Amino acid sequence: MDIYVGNLAYATTDDELRQVFERHGAVESARVVVDRVTGRSKGFGFVVMPSADEANAAIAAINGTEVGGRTLRVNESRPRTDRPPRRPRPPAGSAW
Repeated sequence: MDIYVGNLAYATTDDELRQVFERHGAVESARVVVDRVTGRSKGFGFVVMPSADEANAAIAAINGTEVGGRTLRVNESRPRTDRPPRRPRPPAGSAW
């Protein structure tokens, strides 16, 4: 089961995220999402747990707890919805 973890401290690493969830069962992967340009954490991540029962128990146990000084928001990950294409930005100084 894919799990969304929001409101992570910016210093949280993939390994630290994995450790939080491993207390509740097997973790297939744990990834903190980072900005492609700056390499800085975006403050959220995803954990994959193979067992739905363990994943649901982890969600219930971890959601609302404090880790790294931040209160985590944890729930089942929802599929990314298709977004409409972005409108291009006008060139600098242009009156588009």
